Amino acid sequence: MKTFYVTTPIYYLNGEPHLGHTYCTVASDALARYKKARGFDVKFLTGVDEHGQKVERAAADVGLSPQAFCDGLVEKYKAAWASLDIDYDYFQRTTNPAHMASVKKIFKKLYDRGDIYKGSYEGLYCIPCETFFTETQLKDANGKVSTTCTVEGCGRPLERVNEEAYFFRVGKYQKQLEAHIEANPEFIMPVSRRNEMVNNFIKPGLTDLCVSRTSFSWGVEVDFDPGHVIYVWVDALPNYATALGFLSDDDRDYKKYWPADVHVVGKEITRFHTIYWPCILLALGEPLPKQIYGHGWLQIEGQKLGKSLGNAIAPAPYVEEFGSEAVRYFLLREFAFGPDGNLTRSALINRYNADLANDLGNLLSRTVGMVDKYFGGALPVCEAVASPFDGDLVTLATEMVGKVETHMDNLHFSEALNEAWNLVRRANKYIDENAPWAMAKDMDANQAALANVLYHLAEVLRIMAIVISPVLVRTPAIIREQLNITDAALAAWDSAKTFGSLPRGVKVTKGAAAFPRVDKPEAK
Repeated sequence: MKTFYVTTPIYYLNGEPHLGHTYCTVASDALARYKKARGFDVKFLTGVDEHGQKVERAAADVGLSPQAFCDGLVEKYKAAWASLDIDYDYFQRTTNPAHMASVKKIFKKLYDRGDIYKGSYEGLYCIPCETFFTETQLKDANGKVSTTCTVEGCGRPLERVNEEAYFFRVGKYQKQLEAHIEANPEFIMPVSRRNEMVNNFIKPGLTDLCVSRTSFSWGVEVDFDPGHVIYVWVDALPNYATALGFLSDDDRDYKKYWPADVHVVGKEITRFHTIYWPCILLALGEPLPKQIYGHGWLQIEGQKLGKSLGNAIAPAPYVEEFGSEAVRYFLLREFAFGPDGNLTRSALINRYNADLANDLGNLLSRTVGMVDKYFGGALPVCEAVASPFDGDLVTLATEMVGKVETHMDNLHFSEALNEAWNLVRRANKYIDENAPWAMAKDMDANQAALANVLYHLAEVLRIMAIVISPVLVRTPAIIREQLNITDAALAAWDSAKTFGSLPRGVKVTKGAAAFPRVDKPEAK
């Protein structure tokens, strides 16, 4: 069985989860579920990055120890992901003793190989972004040196620091990294992100990376030089490997699932994942992840969502009002996954009503309702009388699955859902074309033809229950319950590629509306 390993970032734990985290996590969960449906042996990691000066200060601000502060927030992350049906295999914490032990071994190996050396750092530093800057990096086109963070979406004041530190020789691995990117064009995706990394960061030349700090204590200690703690990126980035047991006594998962198939990250941390992490792995002699996908931001009124920016929106109110299915669907359908997307409550309501209530929900209720009304809840087993509109519907259904697979394999979630909804819309049009209500007026003449129309609609719903399952994880069970589908083979992914697998004589059970319409009151 083929393996597939997908990860979100481990989110920096200086506040509660927000919809920006939710966007990345839902997308990664949908990808993991899709691969499982296709028969892969899947592992899915998410988690939290607990160390660093920013967490230490945030904990002090509320009168807690860093560990107690982190423990409380971890439970909020887990609760948020449970409410959204996130099905992870690993919830990684950088305070996990096994992770910390492996990080110490990584640091020592790099030091022993001469890839880490001791020096001192004097320059400007952004605490919220955990990023050091050289003067060259801060110069604008006119040569003026900025005193504020130049990371997109930040802009906060930089602090001048002067301290002893260890450094990693990133530049030593520049040519190897460039060669890898050249030989593996899908290593950094989407293409716009690859071009940005290559042209803005790699080609100008890679400078050595500060990998330890002495000005705070909340982190993994350098065991051969007390007083130094391992800087956040060398602590955080290896989590994807340490969760699998890298450099531990039990590394079976690492041997089985590494390298990762895709690290899904926000665009603001793409640089760390596509430059520093690969260089660390090259220095260790380990395989590089197959792909890093840097997605765009969720924005509100054109500004990135974020704790540090003071506009973080928690997922809980949306889940409570609209349900987890609506939130998951909206996040992956409303925006293409690469560029930024603008979040509004009215857009969520519009998408919910149009796609879920009107299209899919209405198709299910109309189909089940007509089988119940015209045939007492069970279609007769009789020789089919074809409709002139059957061919278009069947062709669209059979071609749709392959298109969905192509889009999902490339993390084009919105496009995949649009392909699926083309079938839903075509099925609703098929109802209008055949006018079952008119056929039912003469059941003696039209019974077989009417049964054929309703069978085709039921089969469309069976197929839809399969292809939507990575995103809408609860709805497939509702569809199957109302169509009385109990055979697991009829829920298998590959069965969606064959139209007509549903046995004739379909029996239905009427149920509540899968997606009741939502009124659109004044914006809250």
